[in-house]
Amino acid sequence: MTTPAPVHGDADEGFGPVVDVFRDNFTARGDVGAAVALYVRGRKVVDLYGGLADPRSGRPWAADTPAVVFSCTKGILAVCAYLLVQQGRLDLDAPVTRYWPEFGQHGKDGIPVRWLFTHQAGLPALDRPLTRADVVAWTPVIEAIEAQPPLWPPGTAHSYHAMTYGWLVGEVIRRVTGQLPGAFFRAALADPLGLRTWIGLPDADRAAVAWMLAPPAGAVPAPDPVAERGLTMNGAYPFPADDEGLVSFNDPVIQAAGIPGAGAVSTAEGLARLYAAAVSDVGSGPRLLTAASVDDATTPRVWGQQRYGPPDGGQRWGTGFLLDSPPARPLLGARSFGHDGAGGHVAFGDDAHEVGFAYVVNQMGGVDDERGDRLVAAVRRCLEG
Repeated sequence: MTTPAPVHGDADEGFGPVVDVFRDNFTARGDVGAAVALYVRGRKVVDLYGGLADPRSGRPWAADTPAVVFSCTKGILAVCAYLLVQQGRLDLDAPVTRYWPEFGQHGKDGIPVRWLFTHQAGLPALDRPLTRADVVAWTPVIEAIEAQPPLWPPGTAHSYHAMTYGWLVGEVIRRVTGQLPGAFFRAALADPLGLRTWIGLPDADRAAVAWMLAPPAGAVPAPDPVAERGLTMNGAYPFPADDEGLVSFNDPVIQAAGIPGAGAVSTAEGLARLYAAAVSDVGSGPRLLTAASVDDATTPRVWGQQRYGPPDGGQRWGTGFLLDSPPARPLLGARSFGHDGAGGHVAFGDDAHEVGFAYVVNQMGGVDDERGDRLVAAVRRCLEG
């Protein structure tokens, strides 16, 4: 007989199906440690956690345990960018060179800012060899991007910019605000909203972070050579794990650096509250994003087969956000916008339902991982019932 997973936290009446699925992810789907949080109309209605944050020591997952959320970081940067758009400081359809003149080398002078968010810039991988020290230092990556010719005529195709997205978008944020993206996010959003979410983890919070576990052997197919170069920043670090199964983003140096497209560290509650604040009043002021911003963010920009990468699974991308994309990633509907993260994380907002949702894990899954999808489906049933 399977021992029921120890699940802690709270769920309002009517959200029992979310609790049931969360528990089942432990008993039947291999969760080791995880948390899920849900806001509806500005109020937290689900806040659950359970399992082990670090199976090496037996440290349990606590209410405030954060984890590396990988590409959920991209959605955080996109929310930051839309704030700058609303402030009149950033034009998504202006050329990148308006803000970052050095970017325009080698045929990149006509690329608009929006294409950095929609994976159309032709820069998913870099030719220049980089070390881990280069990657965490910021400037060497920016210089490599400036010197990089696009891998296809920009705007004619798309291919997921797994890591370079962070420096492309992040450098625009830095040029506009004078702050690295993690510092801007902290000042503009994380501190005012009280989020345990960082792009650049402080030393004082490192001991609380969950230990990431590599996907089971064979669960993730080997990427093609270009995608592999993009995921590893041309060999600067293994991704997701080295040959011994050690997940590279467990490295304290990488967590402190805040790799800007994949290195955020957050609780589920932090991500859910961020997206809830984007679409509703969570008690700290009016919603962050206007209806016009959400209209723009949820307009599909690219879909179909990528230039490099796996066969098309149905993903649809807006400006910086993954959209409702069945069967690959079904969310709540046409007004859903957010991002998933390598291994199983999912976070999104939806202003039609006034929802902010996040699921954070430490046991990374593979391409057929349904843990997050099942939780989102349970949320959908609760909202419709």
